Amino acid sequence: MAFRVDEMDRKILEELQRDSSQSLDEIAKRVGSSKTPVWNRIRKLREAGIIKQQTVLLDAEALGFEACFFVLIRTSEHDAEWQAAFLKALQDRPEVQEAHRLAGDIDYILKVRVTNARAYDVFYQALISEVKVHNVTALLSMEEIKSTSRLPLVDKT
Repeated sequence: MAFRVDEMDRKILEELQRDSSQSLDEIAKRVGSSKTPVWNRIRKLREAGIIKQQTVLLDAEALGFEACFFVLIRTSEHDAEWQAAFLKALQDRPEVQEAHRLAGDIDYILKVRVTNARAYDVFYQALISEVKVHNVTALLSMEEIKSTSRLPLVDKT
């Protein structure tokens, strides 16, 4: 049976997305509840897999990762062995922040964060030495306009 998320759960999740370092007292106050029920709901949301993990967001540029590339990959390989090798290659590279398999002309898109273009080339050369790809197009992001990991859980209207 699927876990049913109600309006109070959504409010709690919205607060956790906004700032997961808040105390239970702060969250309870902001959602109009008390500490124990909020804690019990958070525990159930974790157990249900709705809360996957808690982490911190770092400023990539402040840490020297000034280049963000979106890498479009086309491949002529689609068998399970190639896919497993490709998945392993991506998982072994911390530069890959996101990877998506797509429908359409492009097979995969990667979000790759590196210090500069030279570091991207090192990443690229390593990737193509491990897995065969038909075509790779790298697009350098000139400016990050919006970036969020928050889901729109609570209607703000």
